Amino acid sequence: MIARAKKARAKAAKAPHAEAGEPIIQVEDLRASYGTRTIVRDVSFTVLRGEIFGVLGGSGSGKSTLLKHMIGLHKPAAGRILIDGSDLSAATGADRVKLLRSFGVSYQRGALFGNMTLAENVRLPLEEFTALPEEAIEEVAALKLGLVGLGNALDSLPGEISGGMLKRAAIARAMALDPKILFLDEPSAGLDPVTSAELDRLILELRQTLGITFVLVTHELASILAICDRVIMIDRGKKSIIAEGDPRALRDHATDPIVHAFFHREPVAAEN
Repeated sequence: MIARAKKARAKAAKAPHAEAGEPIIQVEDLRASYGTRTIVRDVSFTVLRGEIFGVLGGSGSGKSTLLKHMIGLHKPAAGRILIDGSDLSAATGADRVKLLRSFGVSYQRGALFGNMTLAENVRLPLEEFTALPEEAIEEVAALKLGLVGLGNALDSLPGEISGGMLKRAAIARAMALDPKILFLDEPSAGLDPVTSAELDRLILELRQTLGITFVLVTHELASILAICDRVIMIDRGKKSIIAEGDPRALRDHATDPIVHAFFHREPVAAEN
């Protein structure tokens, strides 16, 4: 087969954790604003290579805003975001392109093109950003879909598959360019418990097999406790991080009433 496609397969089989534990994302004193309105401020945390890292918080807490800054869609009002030691917002030209290609994004509703098959959706970034020949692009697209359990659905349209399959297809497309990091926006939203658990297992398998670092923006408690190594929790009122650490430890030992309420699915007591 074509050498570059073979190289992609070989990469998938490499031992994934040779550099595990090193910082791969560093958020330093971030302030995110829309005009004069501050959404989050004084946000600092580190994501380690090979982690499954969760960004938690209630509705309107700024989770999605933080994600948009971490993937370069918005520039910080203050602070910086480092990807593998390089400042994302300061990078320009070829350096910025290289940084952007080091991660993939799977959006909450998949964002797949409805008039294209799953294989065509995964082929798109390969056609746009690589010089691979047609045969290799077809093989890599099939490989990525196979990795998420959709090897028999290459010719299906997004509208012809289930919600769980749609989430898997979106992850396959996010992996098309062999990213080091995958950002997943509400990956379990709208899924039944069994399908959600299957997606959790897939994320764990991809981390184990490929060594990908995952950043999940989510409020799905079962998934958080099942797969996240560490999390941060953002509070809407304080506009900043109110908890950080192992989610199981936060569930069992958190003293902050907002954190406790989140992990125990309880209403927050109103202040007098």
